[in-house]
Amino acid sequence: MQVVLLLLALIALAAASAVWGVDSRDDAASSRPRRWFIELDGRPVPMSIDIHVVDAFTDRPFRGNPAAVCVLRVEPQVRWMQQVAAEMNLSETAFLVPTVGRFRLRWFTPKQEVDLCGHATLASAHVLWETGRCSDSTIHFETASGVLTAGRRADGIALMFPLLQPEPESSPTALLAALDLDEGLVVDCARNGSRHLVRVASESEVRRVAPDFGKLRAYPGSVAVTAASAEAGTDFVSRYFAASAGIDEDPVTGSIHCLLAPYWGAVLGTRRLRAVQASARSGRLELTVHDGQVELQGKAVTVFGAQLTSEAAPPP
Repeated sequence: MQVVLLLLALIALAAASAVWGVDSRDDAASSRPRRWFIELDGRPVPMSIDIHVVDAFTDRPFRGNPAAVCVLRVEPQVRWMQQVAAEMNLSETAFLVPTVGRFRLRWFTPKQEVDLCGHATLASAHVLWETGRCSDSTIHFETASGVLTAGRRADGIALMFPLLQPEPESSPTALLAALDLDEGLVVDCARNGSRHLVRVASESEVRRVAPDFGKLRAYPGSVAVTAASAEAGTDFVSRYFAASAGIDEDPVTGSIHCLLAPYWGAVLGTRRLRAVQASARSGRLELTVHDGQVELQGKAVTVFGAQLTSEAAPPP
């Protein structure tokens, strides 16, 4: 009888360990940092870390630009965020941490942290509203580029981003060689910091660009190849390459439109623009140029949501 009772007690203990997510073999979960666990009946229980994949600047799954959005309670180490971004292997993974009335937001490519990202910000706002984590009509994000806002609209999400003033530059020979682009096709060039803009004669030339990514990875910075649109209802098209940051071609890029919008606004004499990024996945943006800011408007759709396991919890 005592043997039976002992066996029943062991079975109950094993079941409790399974329920509370504690590894009964080596108590691995309890050795994790306490801030990633909560106490329940005196036992450490892993806090859930939600991660979502959202297609941004589209209203259909598997189009636009996918971003991962990781929702946290406290900010982890940079190395851990970089590891998660490499694991997700999307152009950007966003990390959200609530602050007082706002959210801290950081963006990582599989290779490095970046200072500005449009589609992952759009995806972050979409997740916060869709999951009920924020009910305000405007979200304030604290970022490396200052405080950015996302506003709910009837036909999408509007982001207010800093305007990147285009500065003229002569044709960058090494960059054109990396793009495998004949200088005779180039109409104009501009830049803002490490972001470059190459305007070509036609939309068809934009779509035909076939970079040498080996050369492009060695070129510092990123480049948008752009032209006036051949289609009614669209003002300009572009493609964007950021190979040195680990992104050969980005499907749809909000941040580069902070440079493209003022450039094309000056060319076309308008503050309101409609843009298409002509990647294989494609995406559409509605743009408004303000004094010192660009409003980027688009839609987003969640593809899936999941949770990281306790073994993947951030280190101390």
